[in-house]
Amino acid sequence: MESERSTHAAVEKALRILMAFVPRNEKTAPVVLSKRLDIHPSTTTRLLKVLKKHGFVEQDPETRKYSLGRSTLFLAQAVIESLNTELVSIARPFIDSLRDRINESVGLEVWVGETTILAYVAPGPQLIQISTTLGARMPVHVAAGARAIMAHLPQKVVEDLLRGEFRAFTPKTITDPKEIKRKLSEIKRKGISLEHGELDEDVHIMAAPVFDHSRSPVAAVVIGGPAYRMKDHMQGKTVSLLKETAAQVSERLYYPDHQV
Repeated sequence: MESERSTHAAVEKALRILMAFVPRNEKTAPVVLSKRLDIHPSTTTRLLKVLKKHGFVEQDPETRKYSLGRSTLFLAQAVIESLNTELVSIARPFIDSLRDRINESVGLEVWVGETTILAYVAPGPQLIQISTTLGARMPVHVAAGARAIMAHLPQKVVEDLLRGEFRAFTPKTITDPKEIKRKLSEIKRKGISLEHGELDEDVHIMAAPVFDHSRSPVAAVVIGGPAYRMKDHMQGKTVSLLKETAAQVSERLYYPDHQV
């Protein structure tokens, strides 16, 4: 039992040493780590040697200071890869929960290439539903989810995306690139994208962006329904619930900020 407690203590100290290099991975001397973490110098040195042996830290041959090693990079890459491939699985329970709270269809638009695809939909219980097709590519100049993402992309990327002519799906569709950019600025400021009958006159959509660990917008949580039902959603508590859901998904993707 005593041996087990000793092992747990050593593991905990080793993990604290690794986390001491977050977030900038600055090269640090063992004595500094020891004082910062309140770990005995000999214990710190011993644990650093073990971590170095397995590639979790490396030591500068000149300064003798330590920094994170490539094994930590491999771990990070594994986590990032799993997040990229399991985005829908990660978002699904939050989207389902939002659907249950507002009784409307909720979906996930994922950024792929130069637009979004509808990757997941949790249908609402209402008798009258909007028509959706999983895997459908959404028109970048119209889709609420695509706009929510574009609002947070670099300006040069947005400029490239808005080159050329755009189709007007309804009389309300915005096709002028300048007007779209003005709309994107408004979306970024408010944190939510609203689409009032631009793709289908009888359908209104609202969306909030989802961010990953690198602060990049990678998806959007989307609520859609008939215009007569969505009017109240767009002016009430649903806006806060939508933002909250997008923030929860972002947190699961290790988005570093506390607020989206």
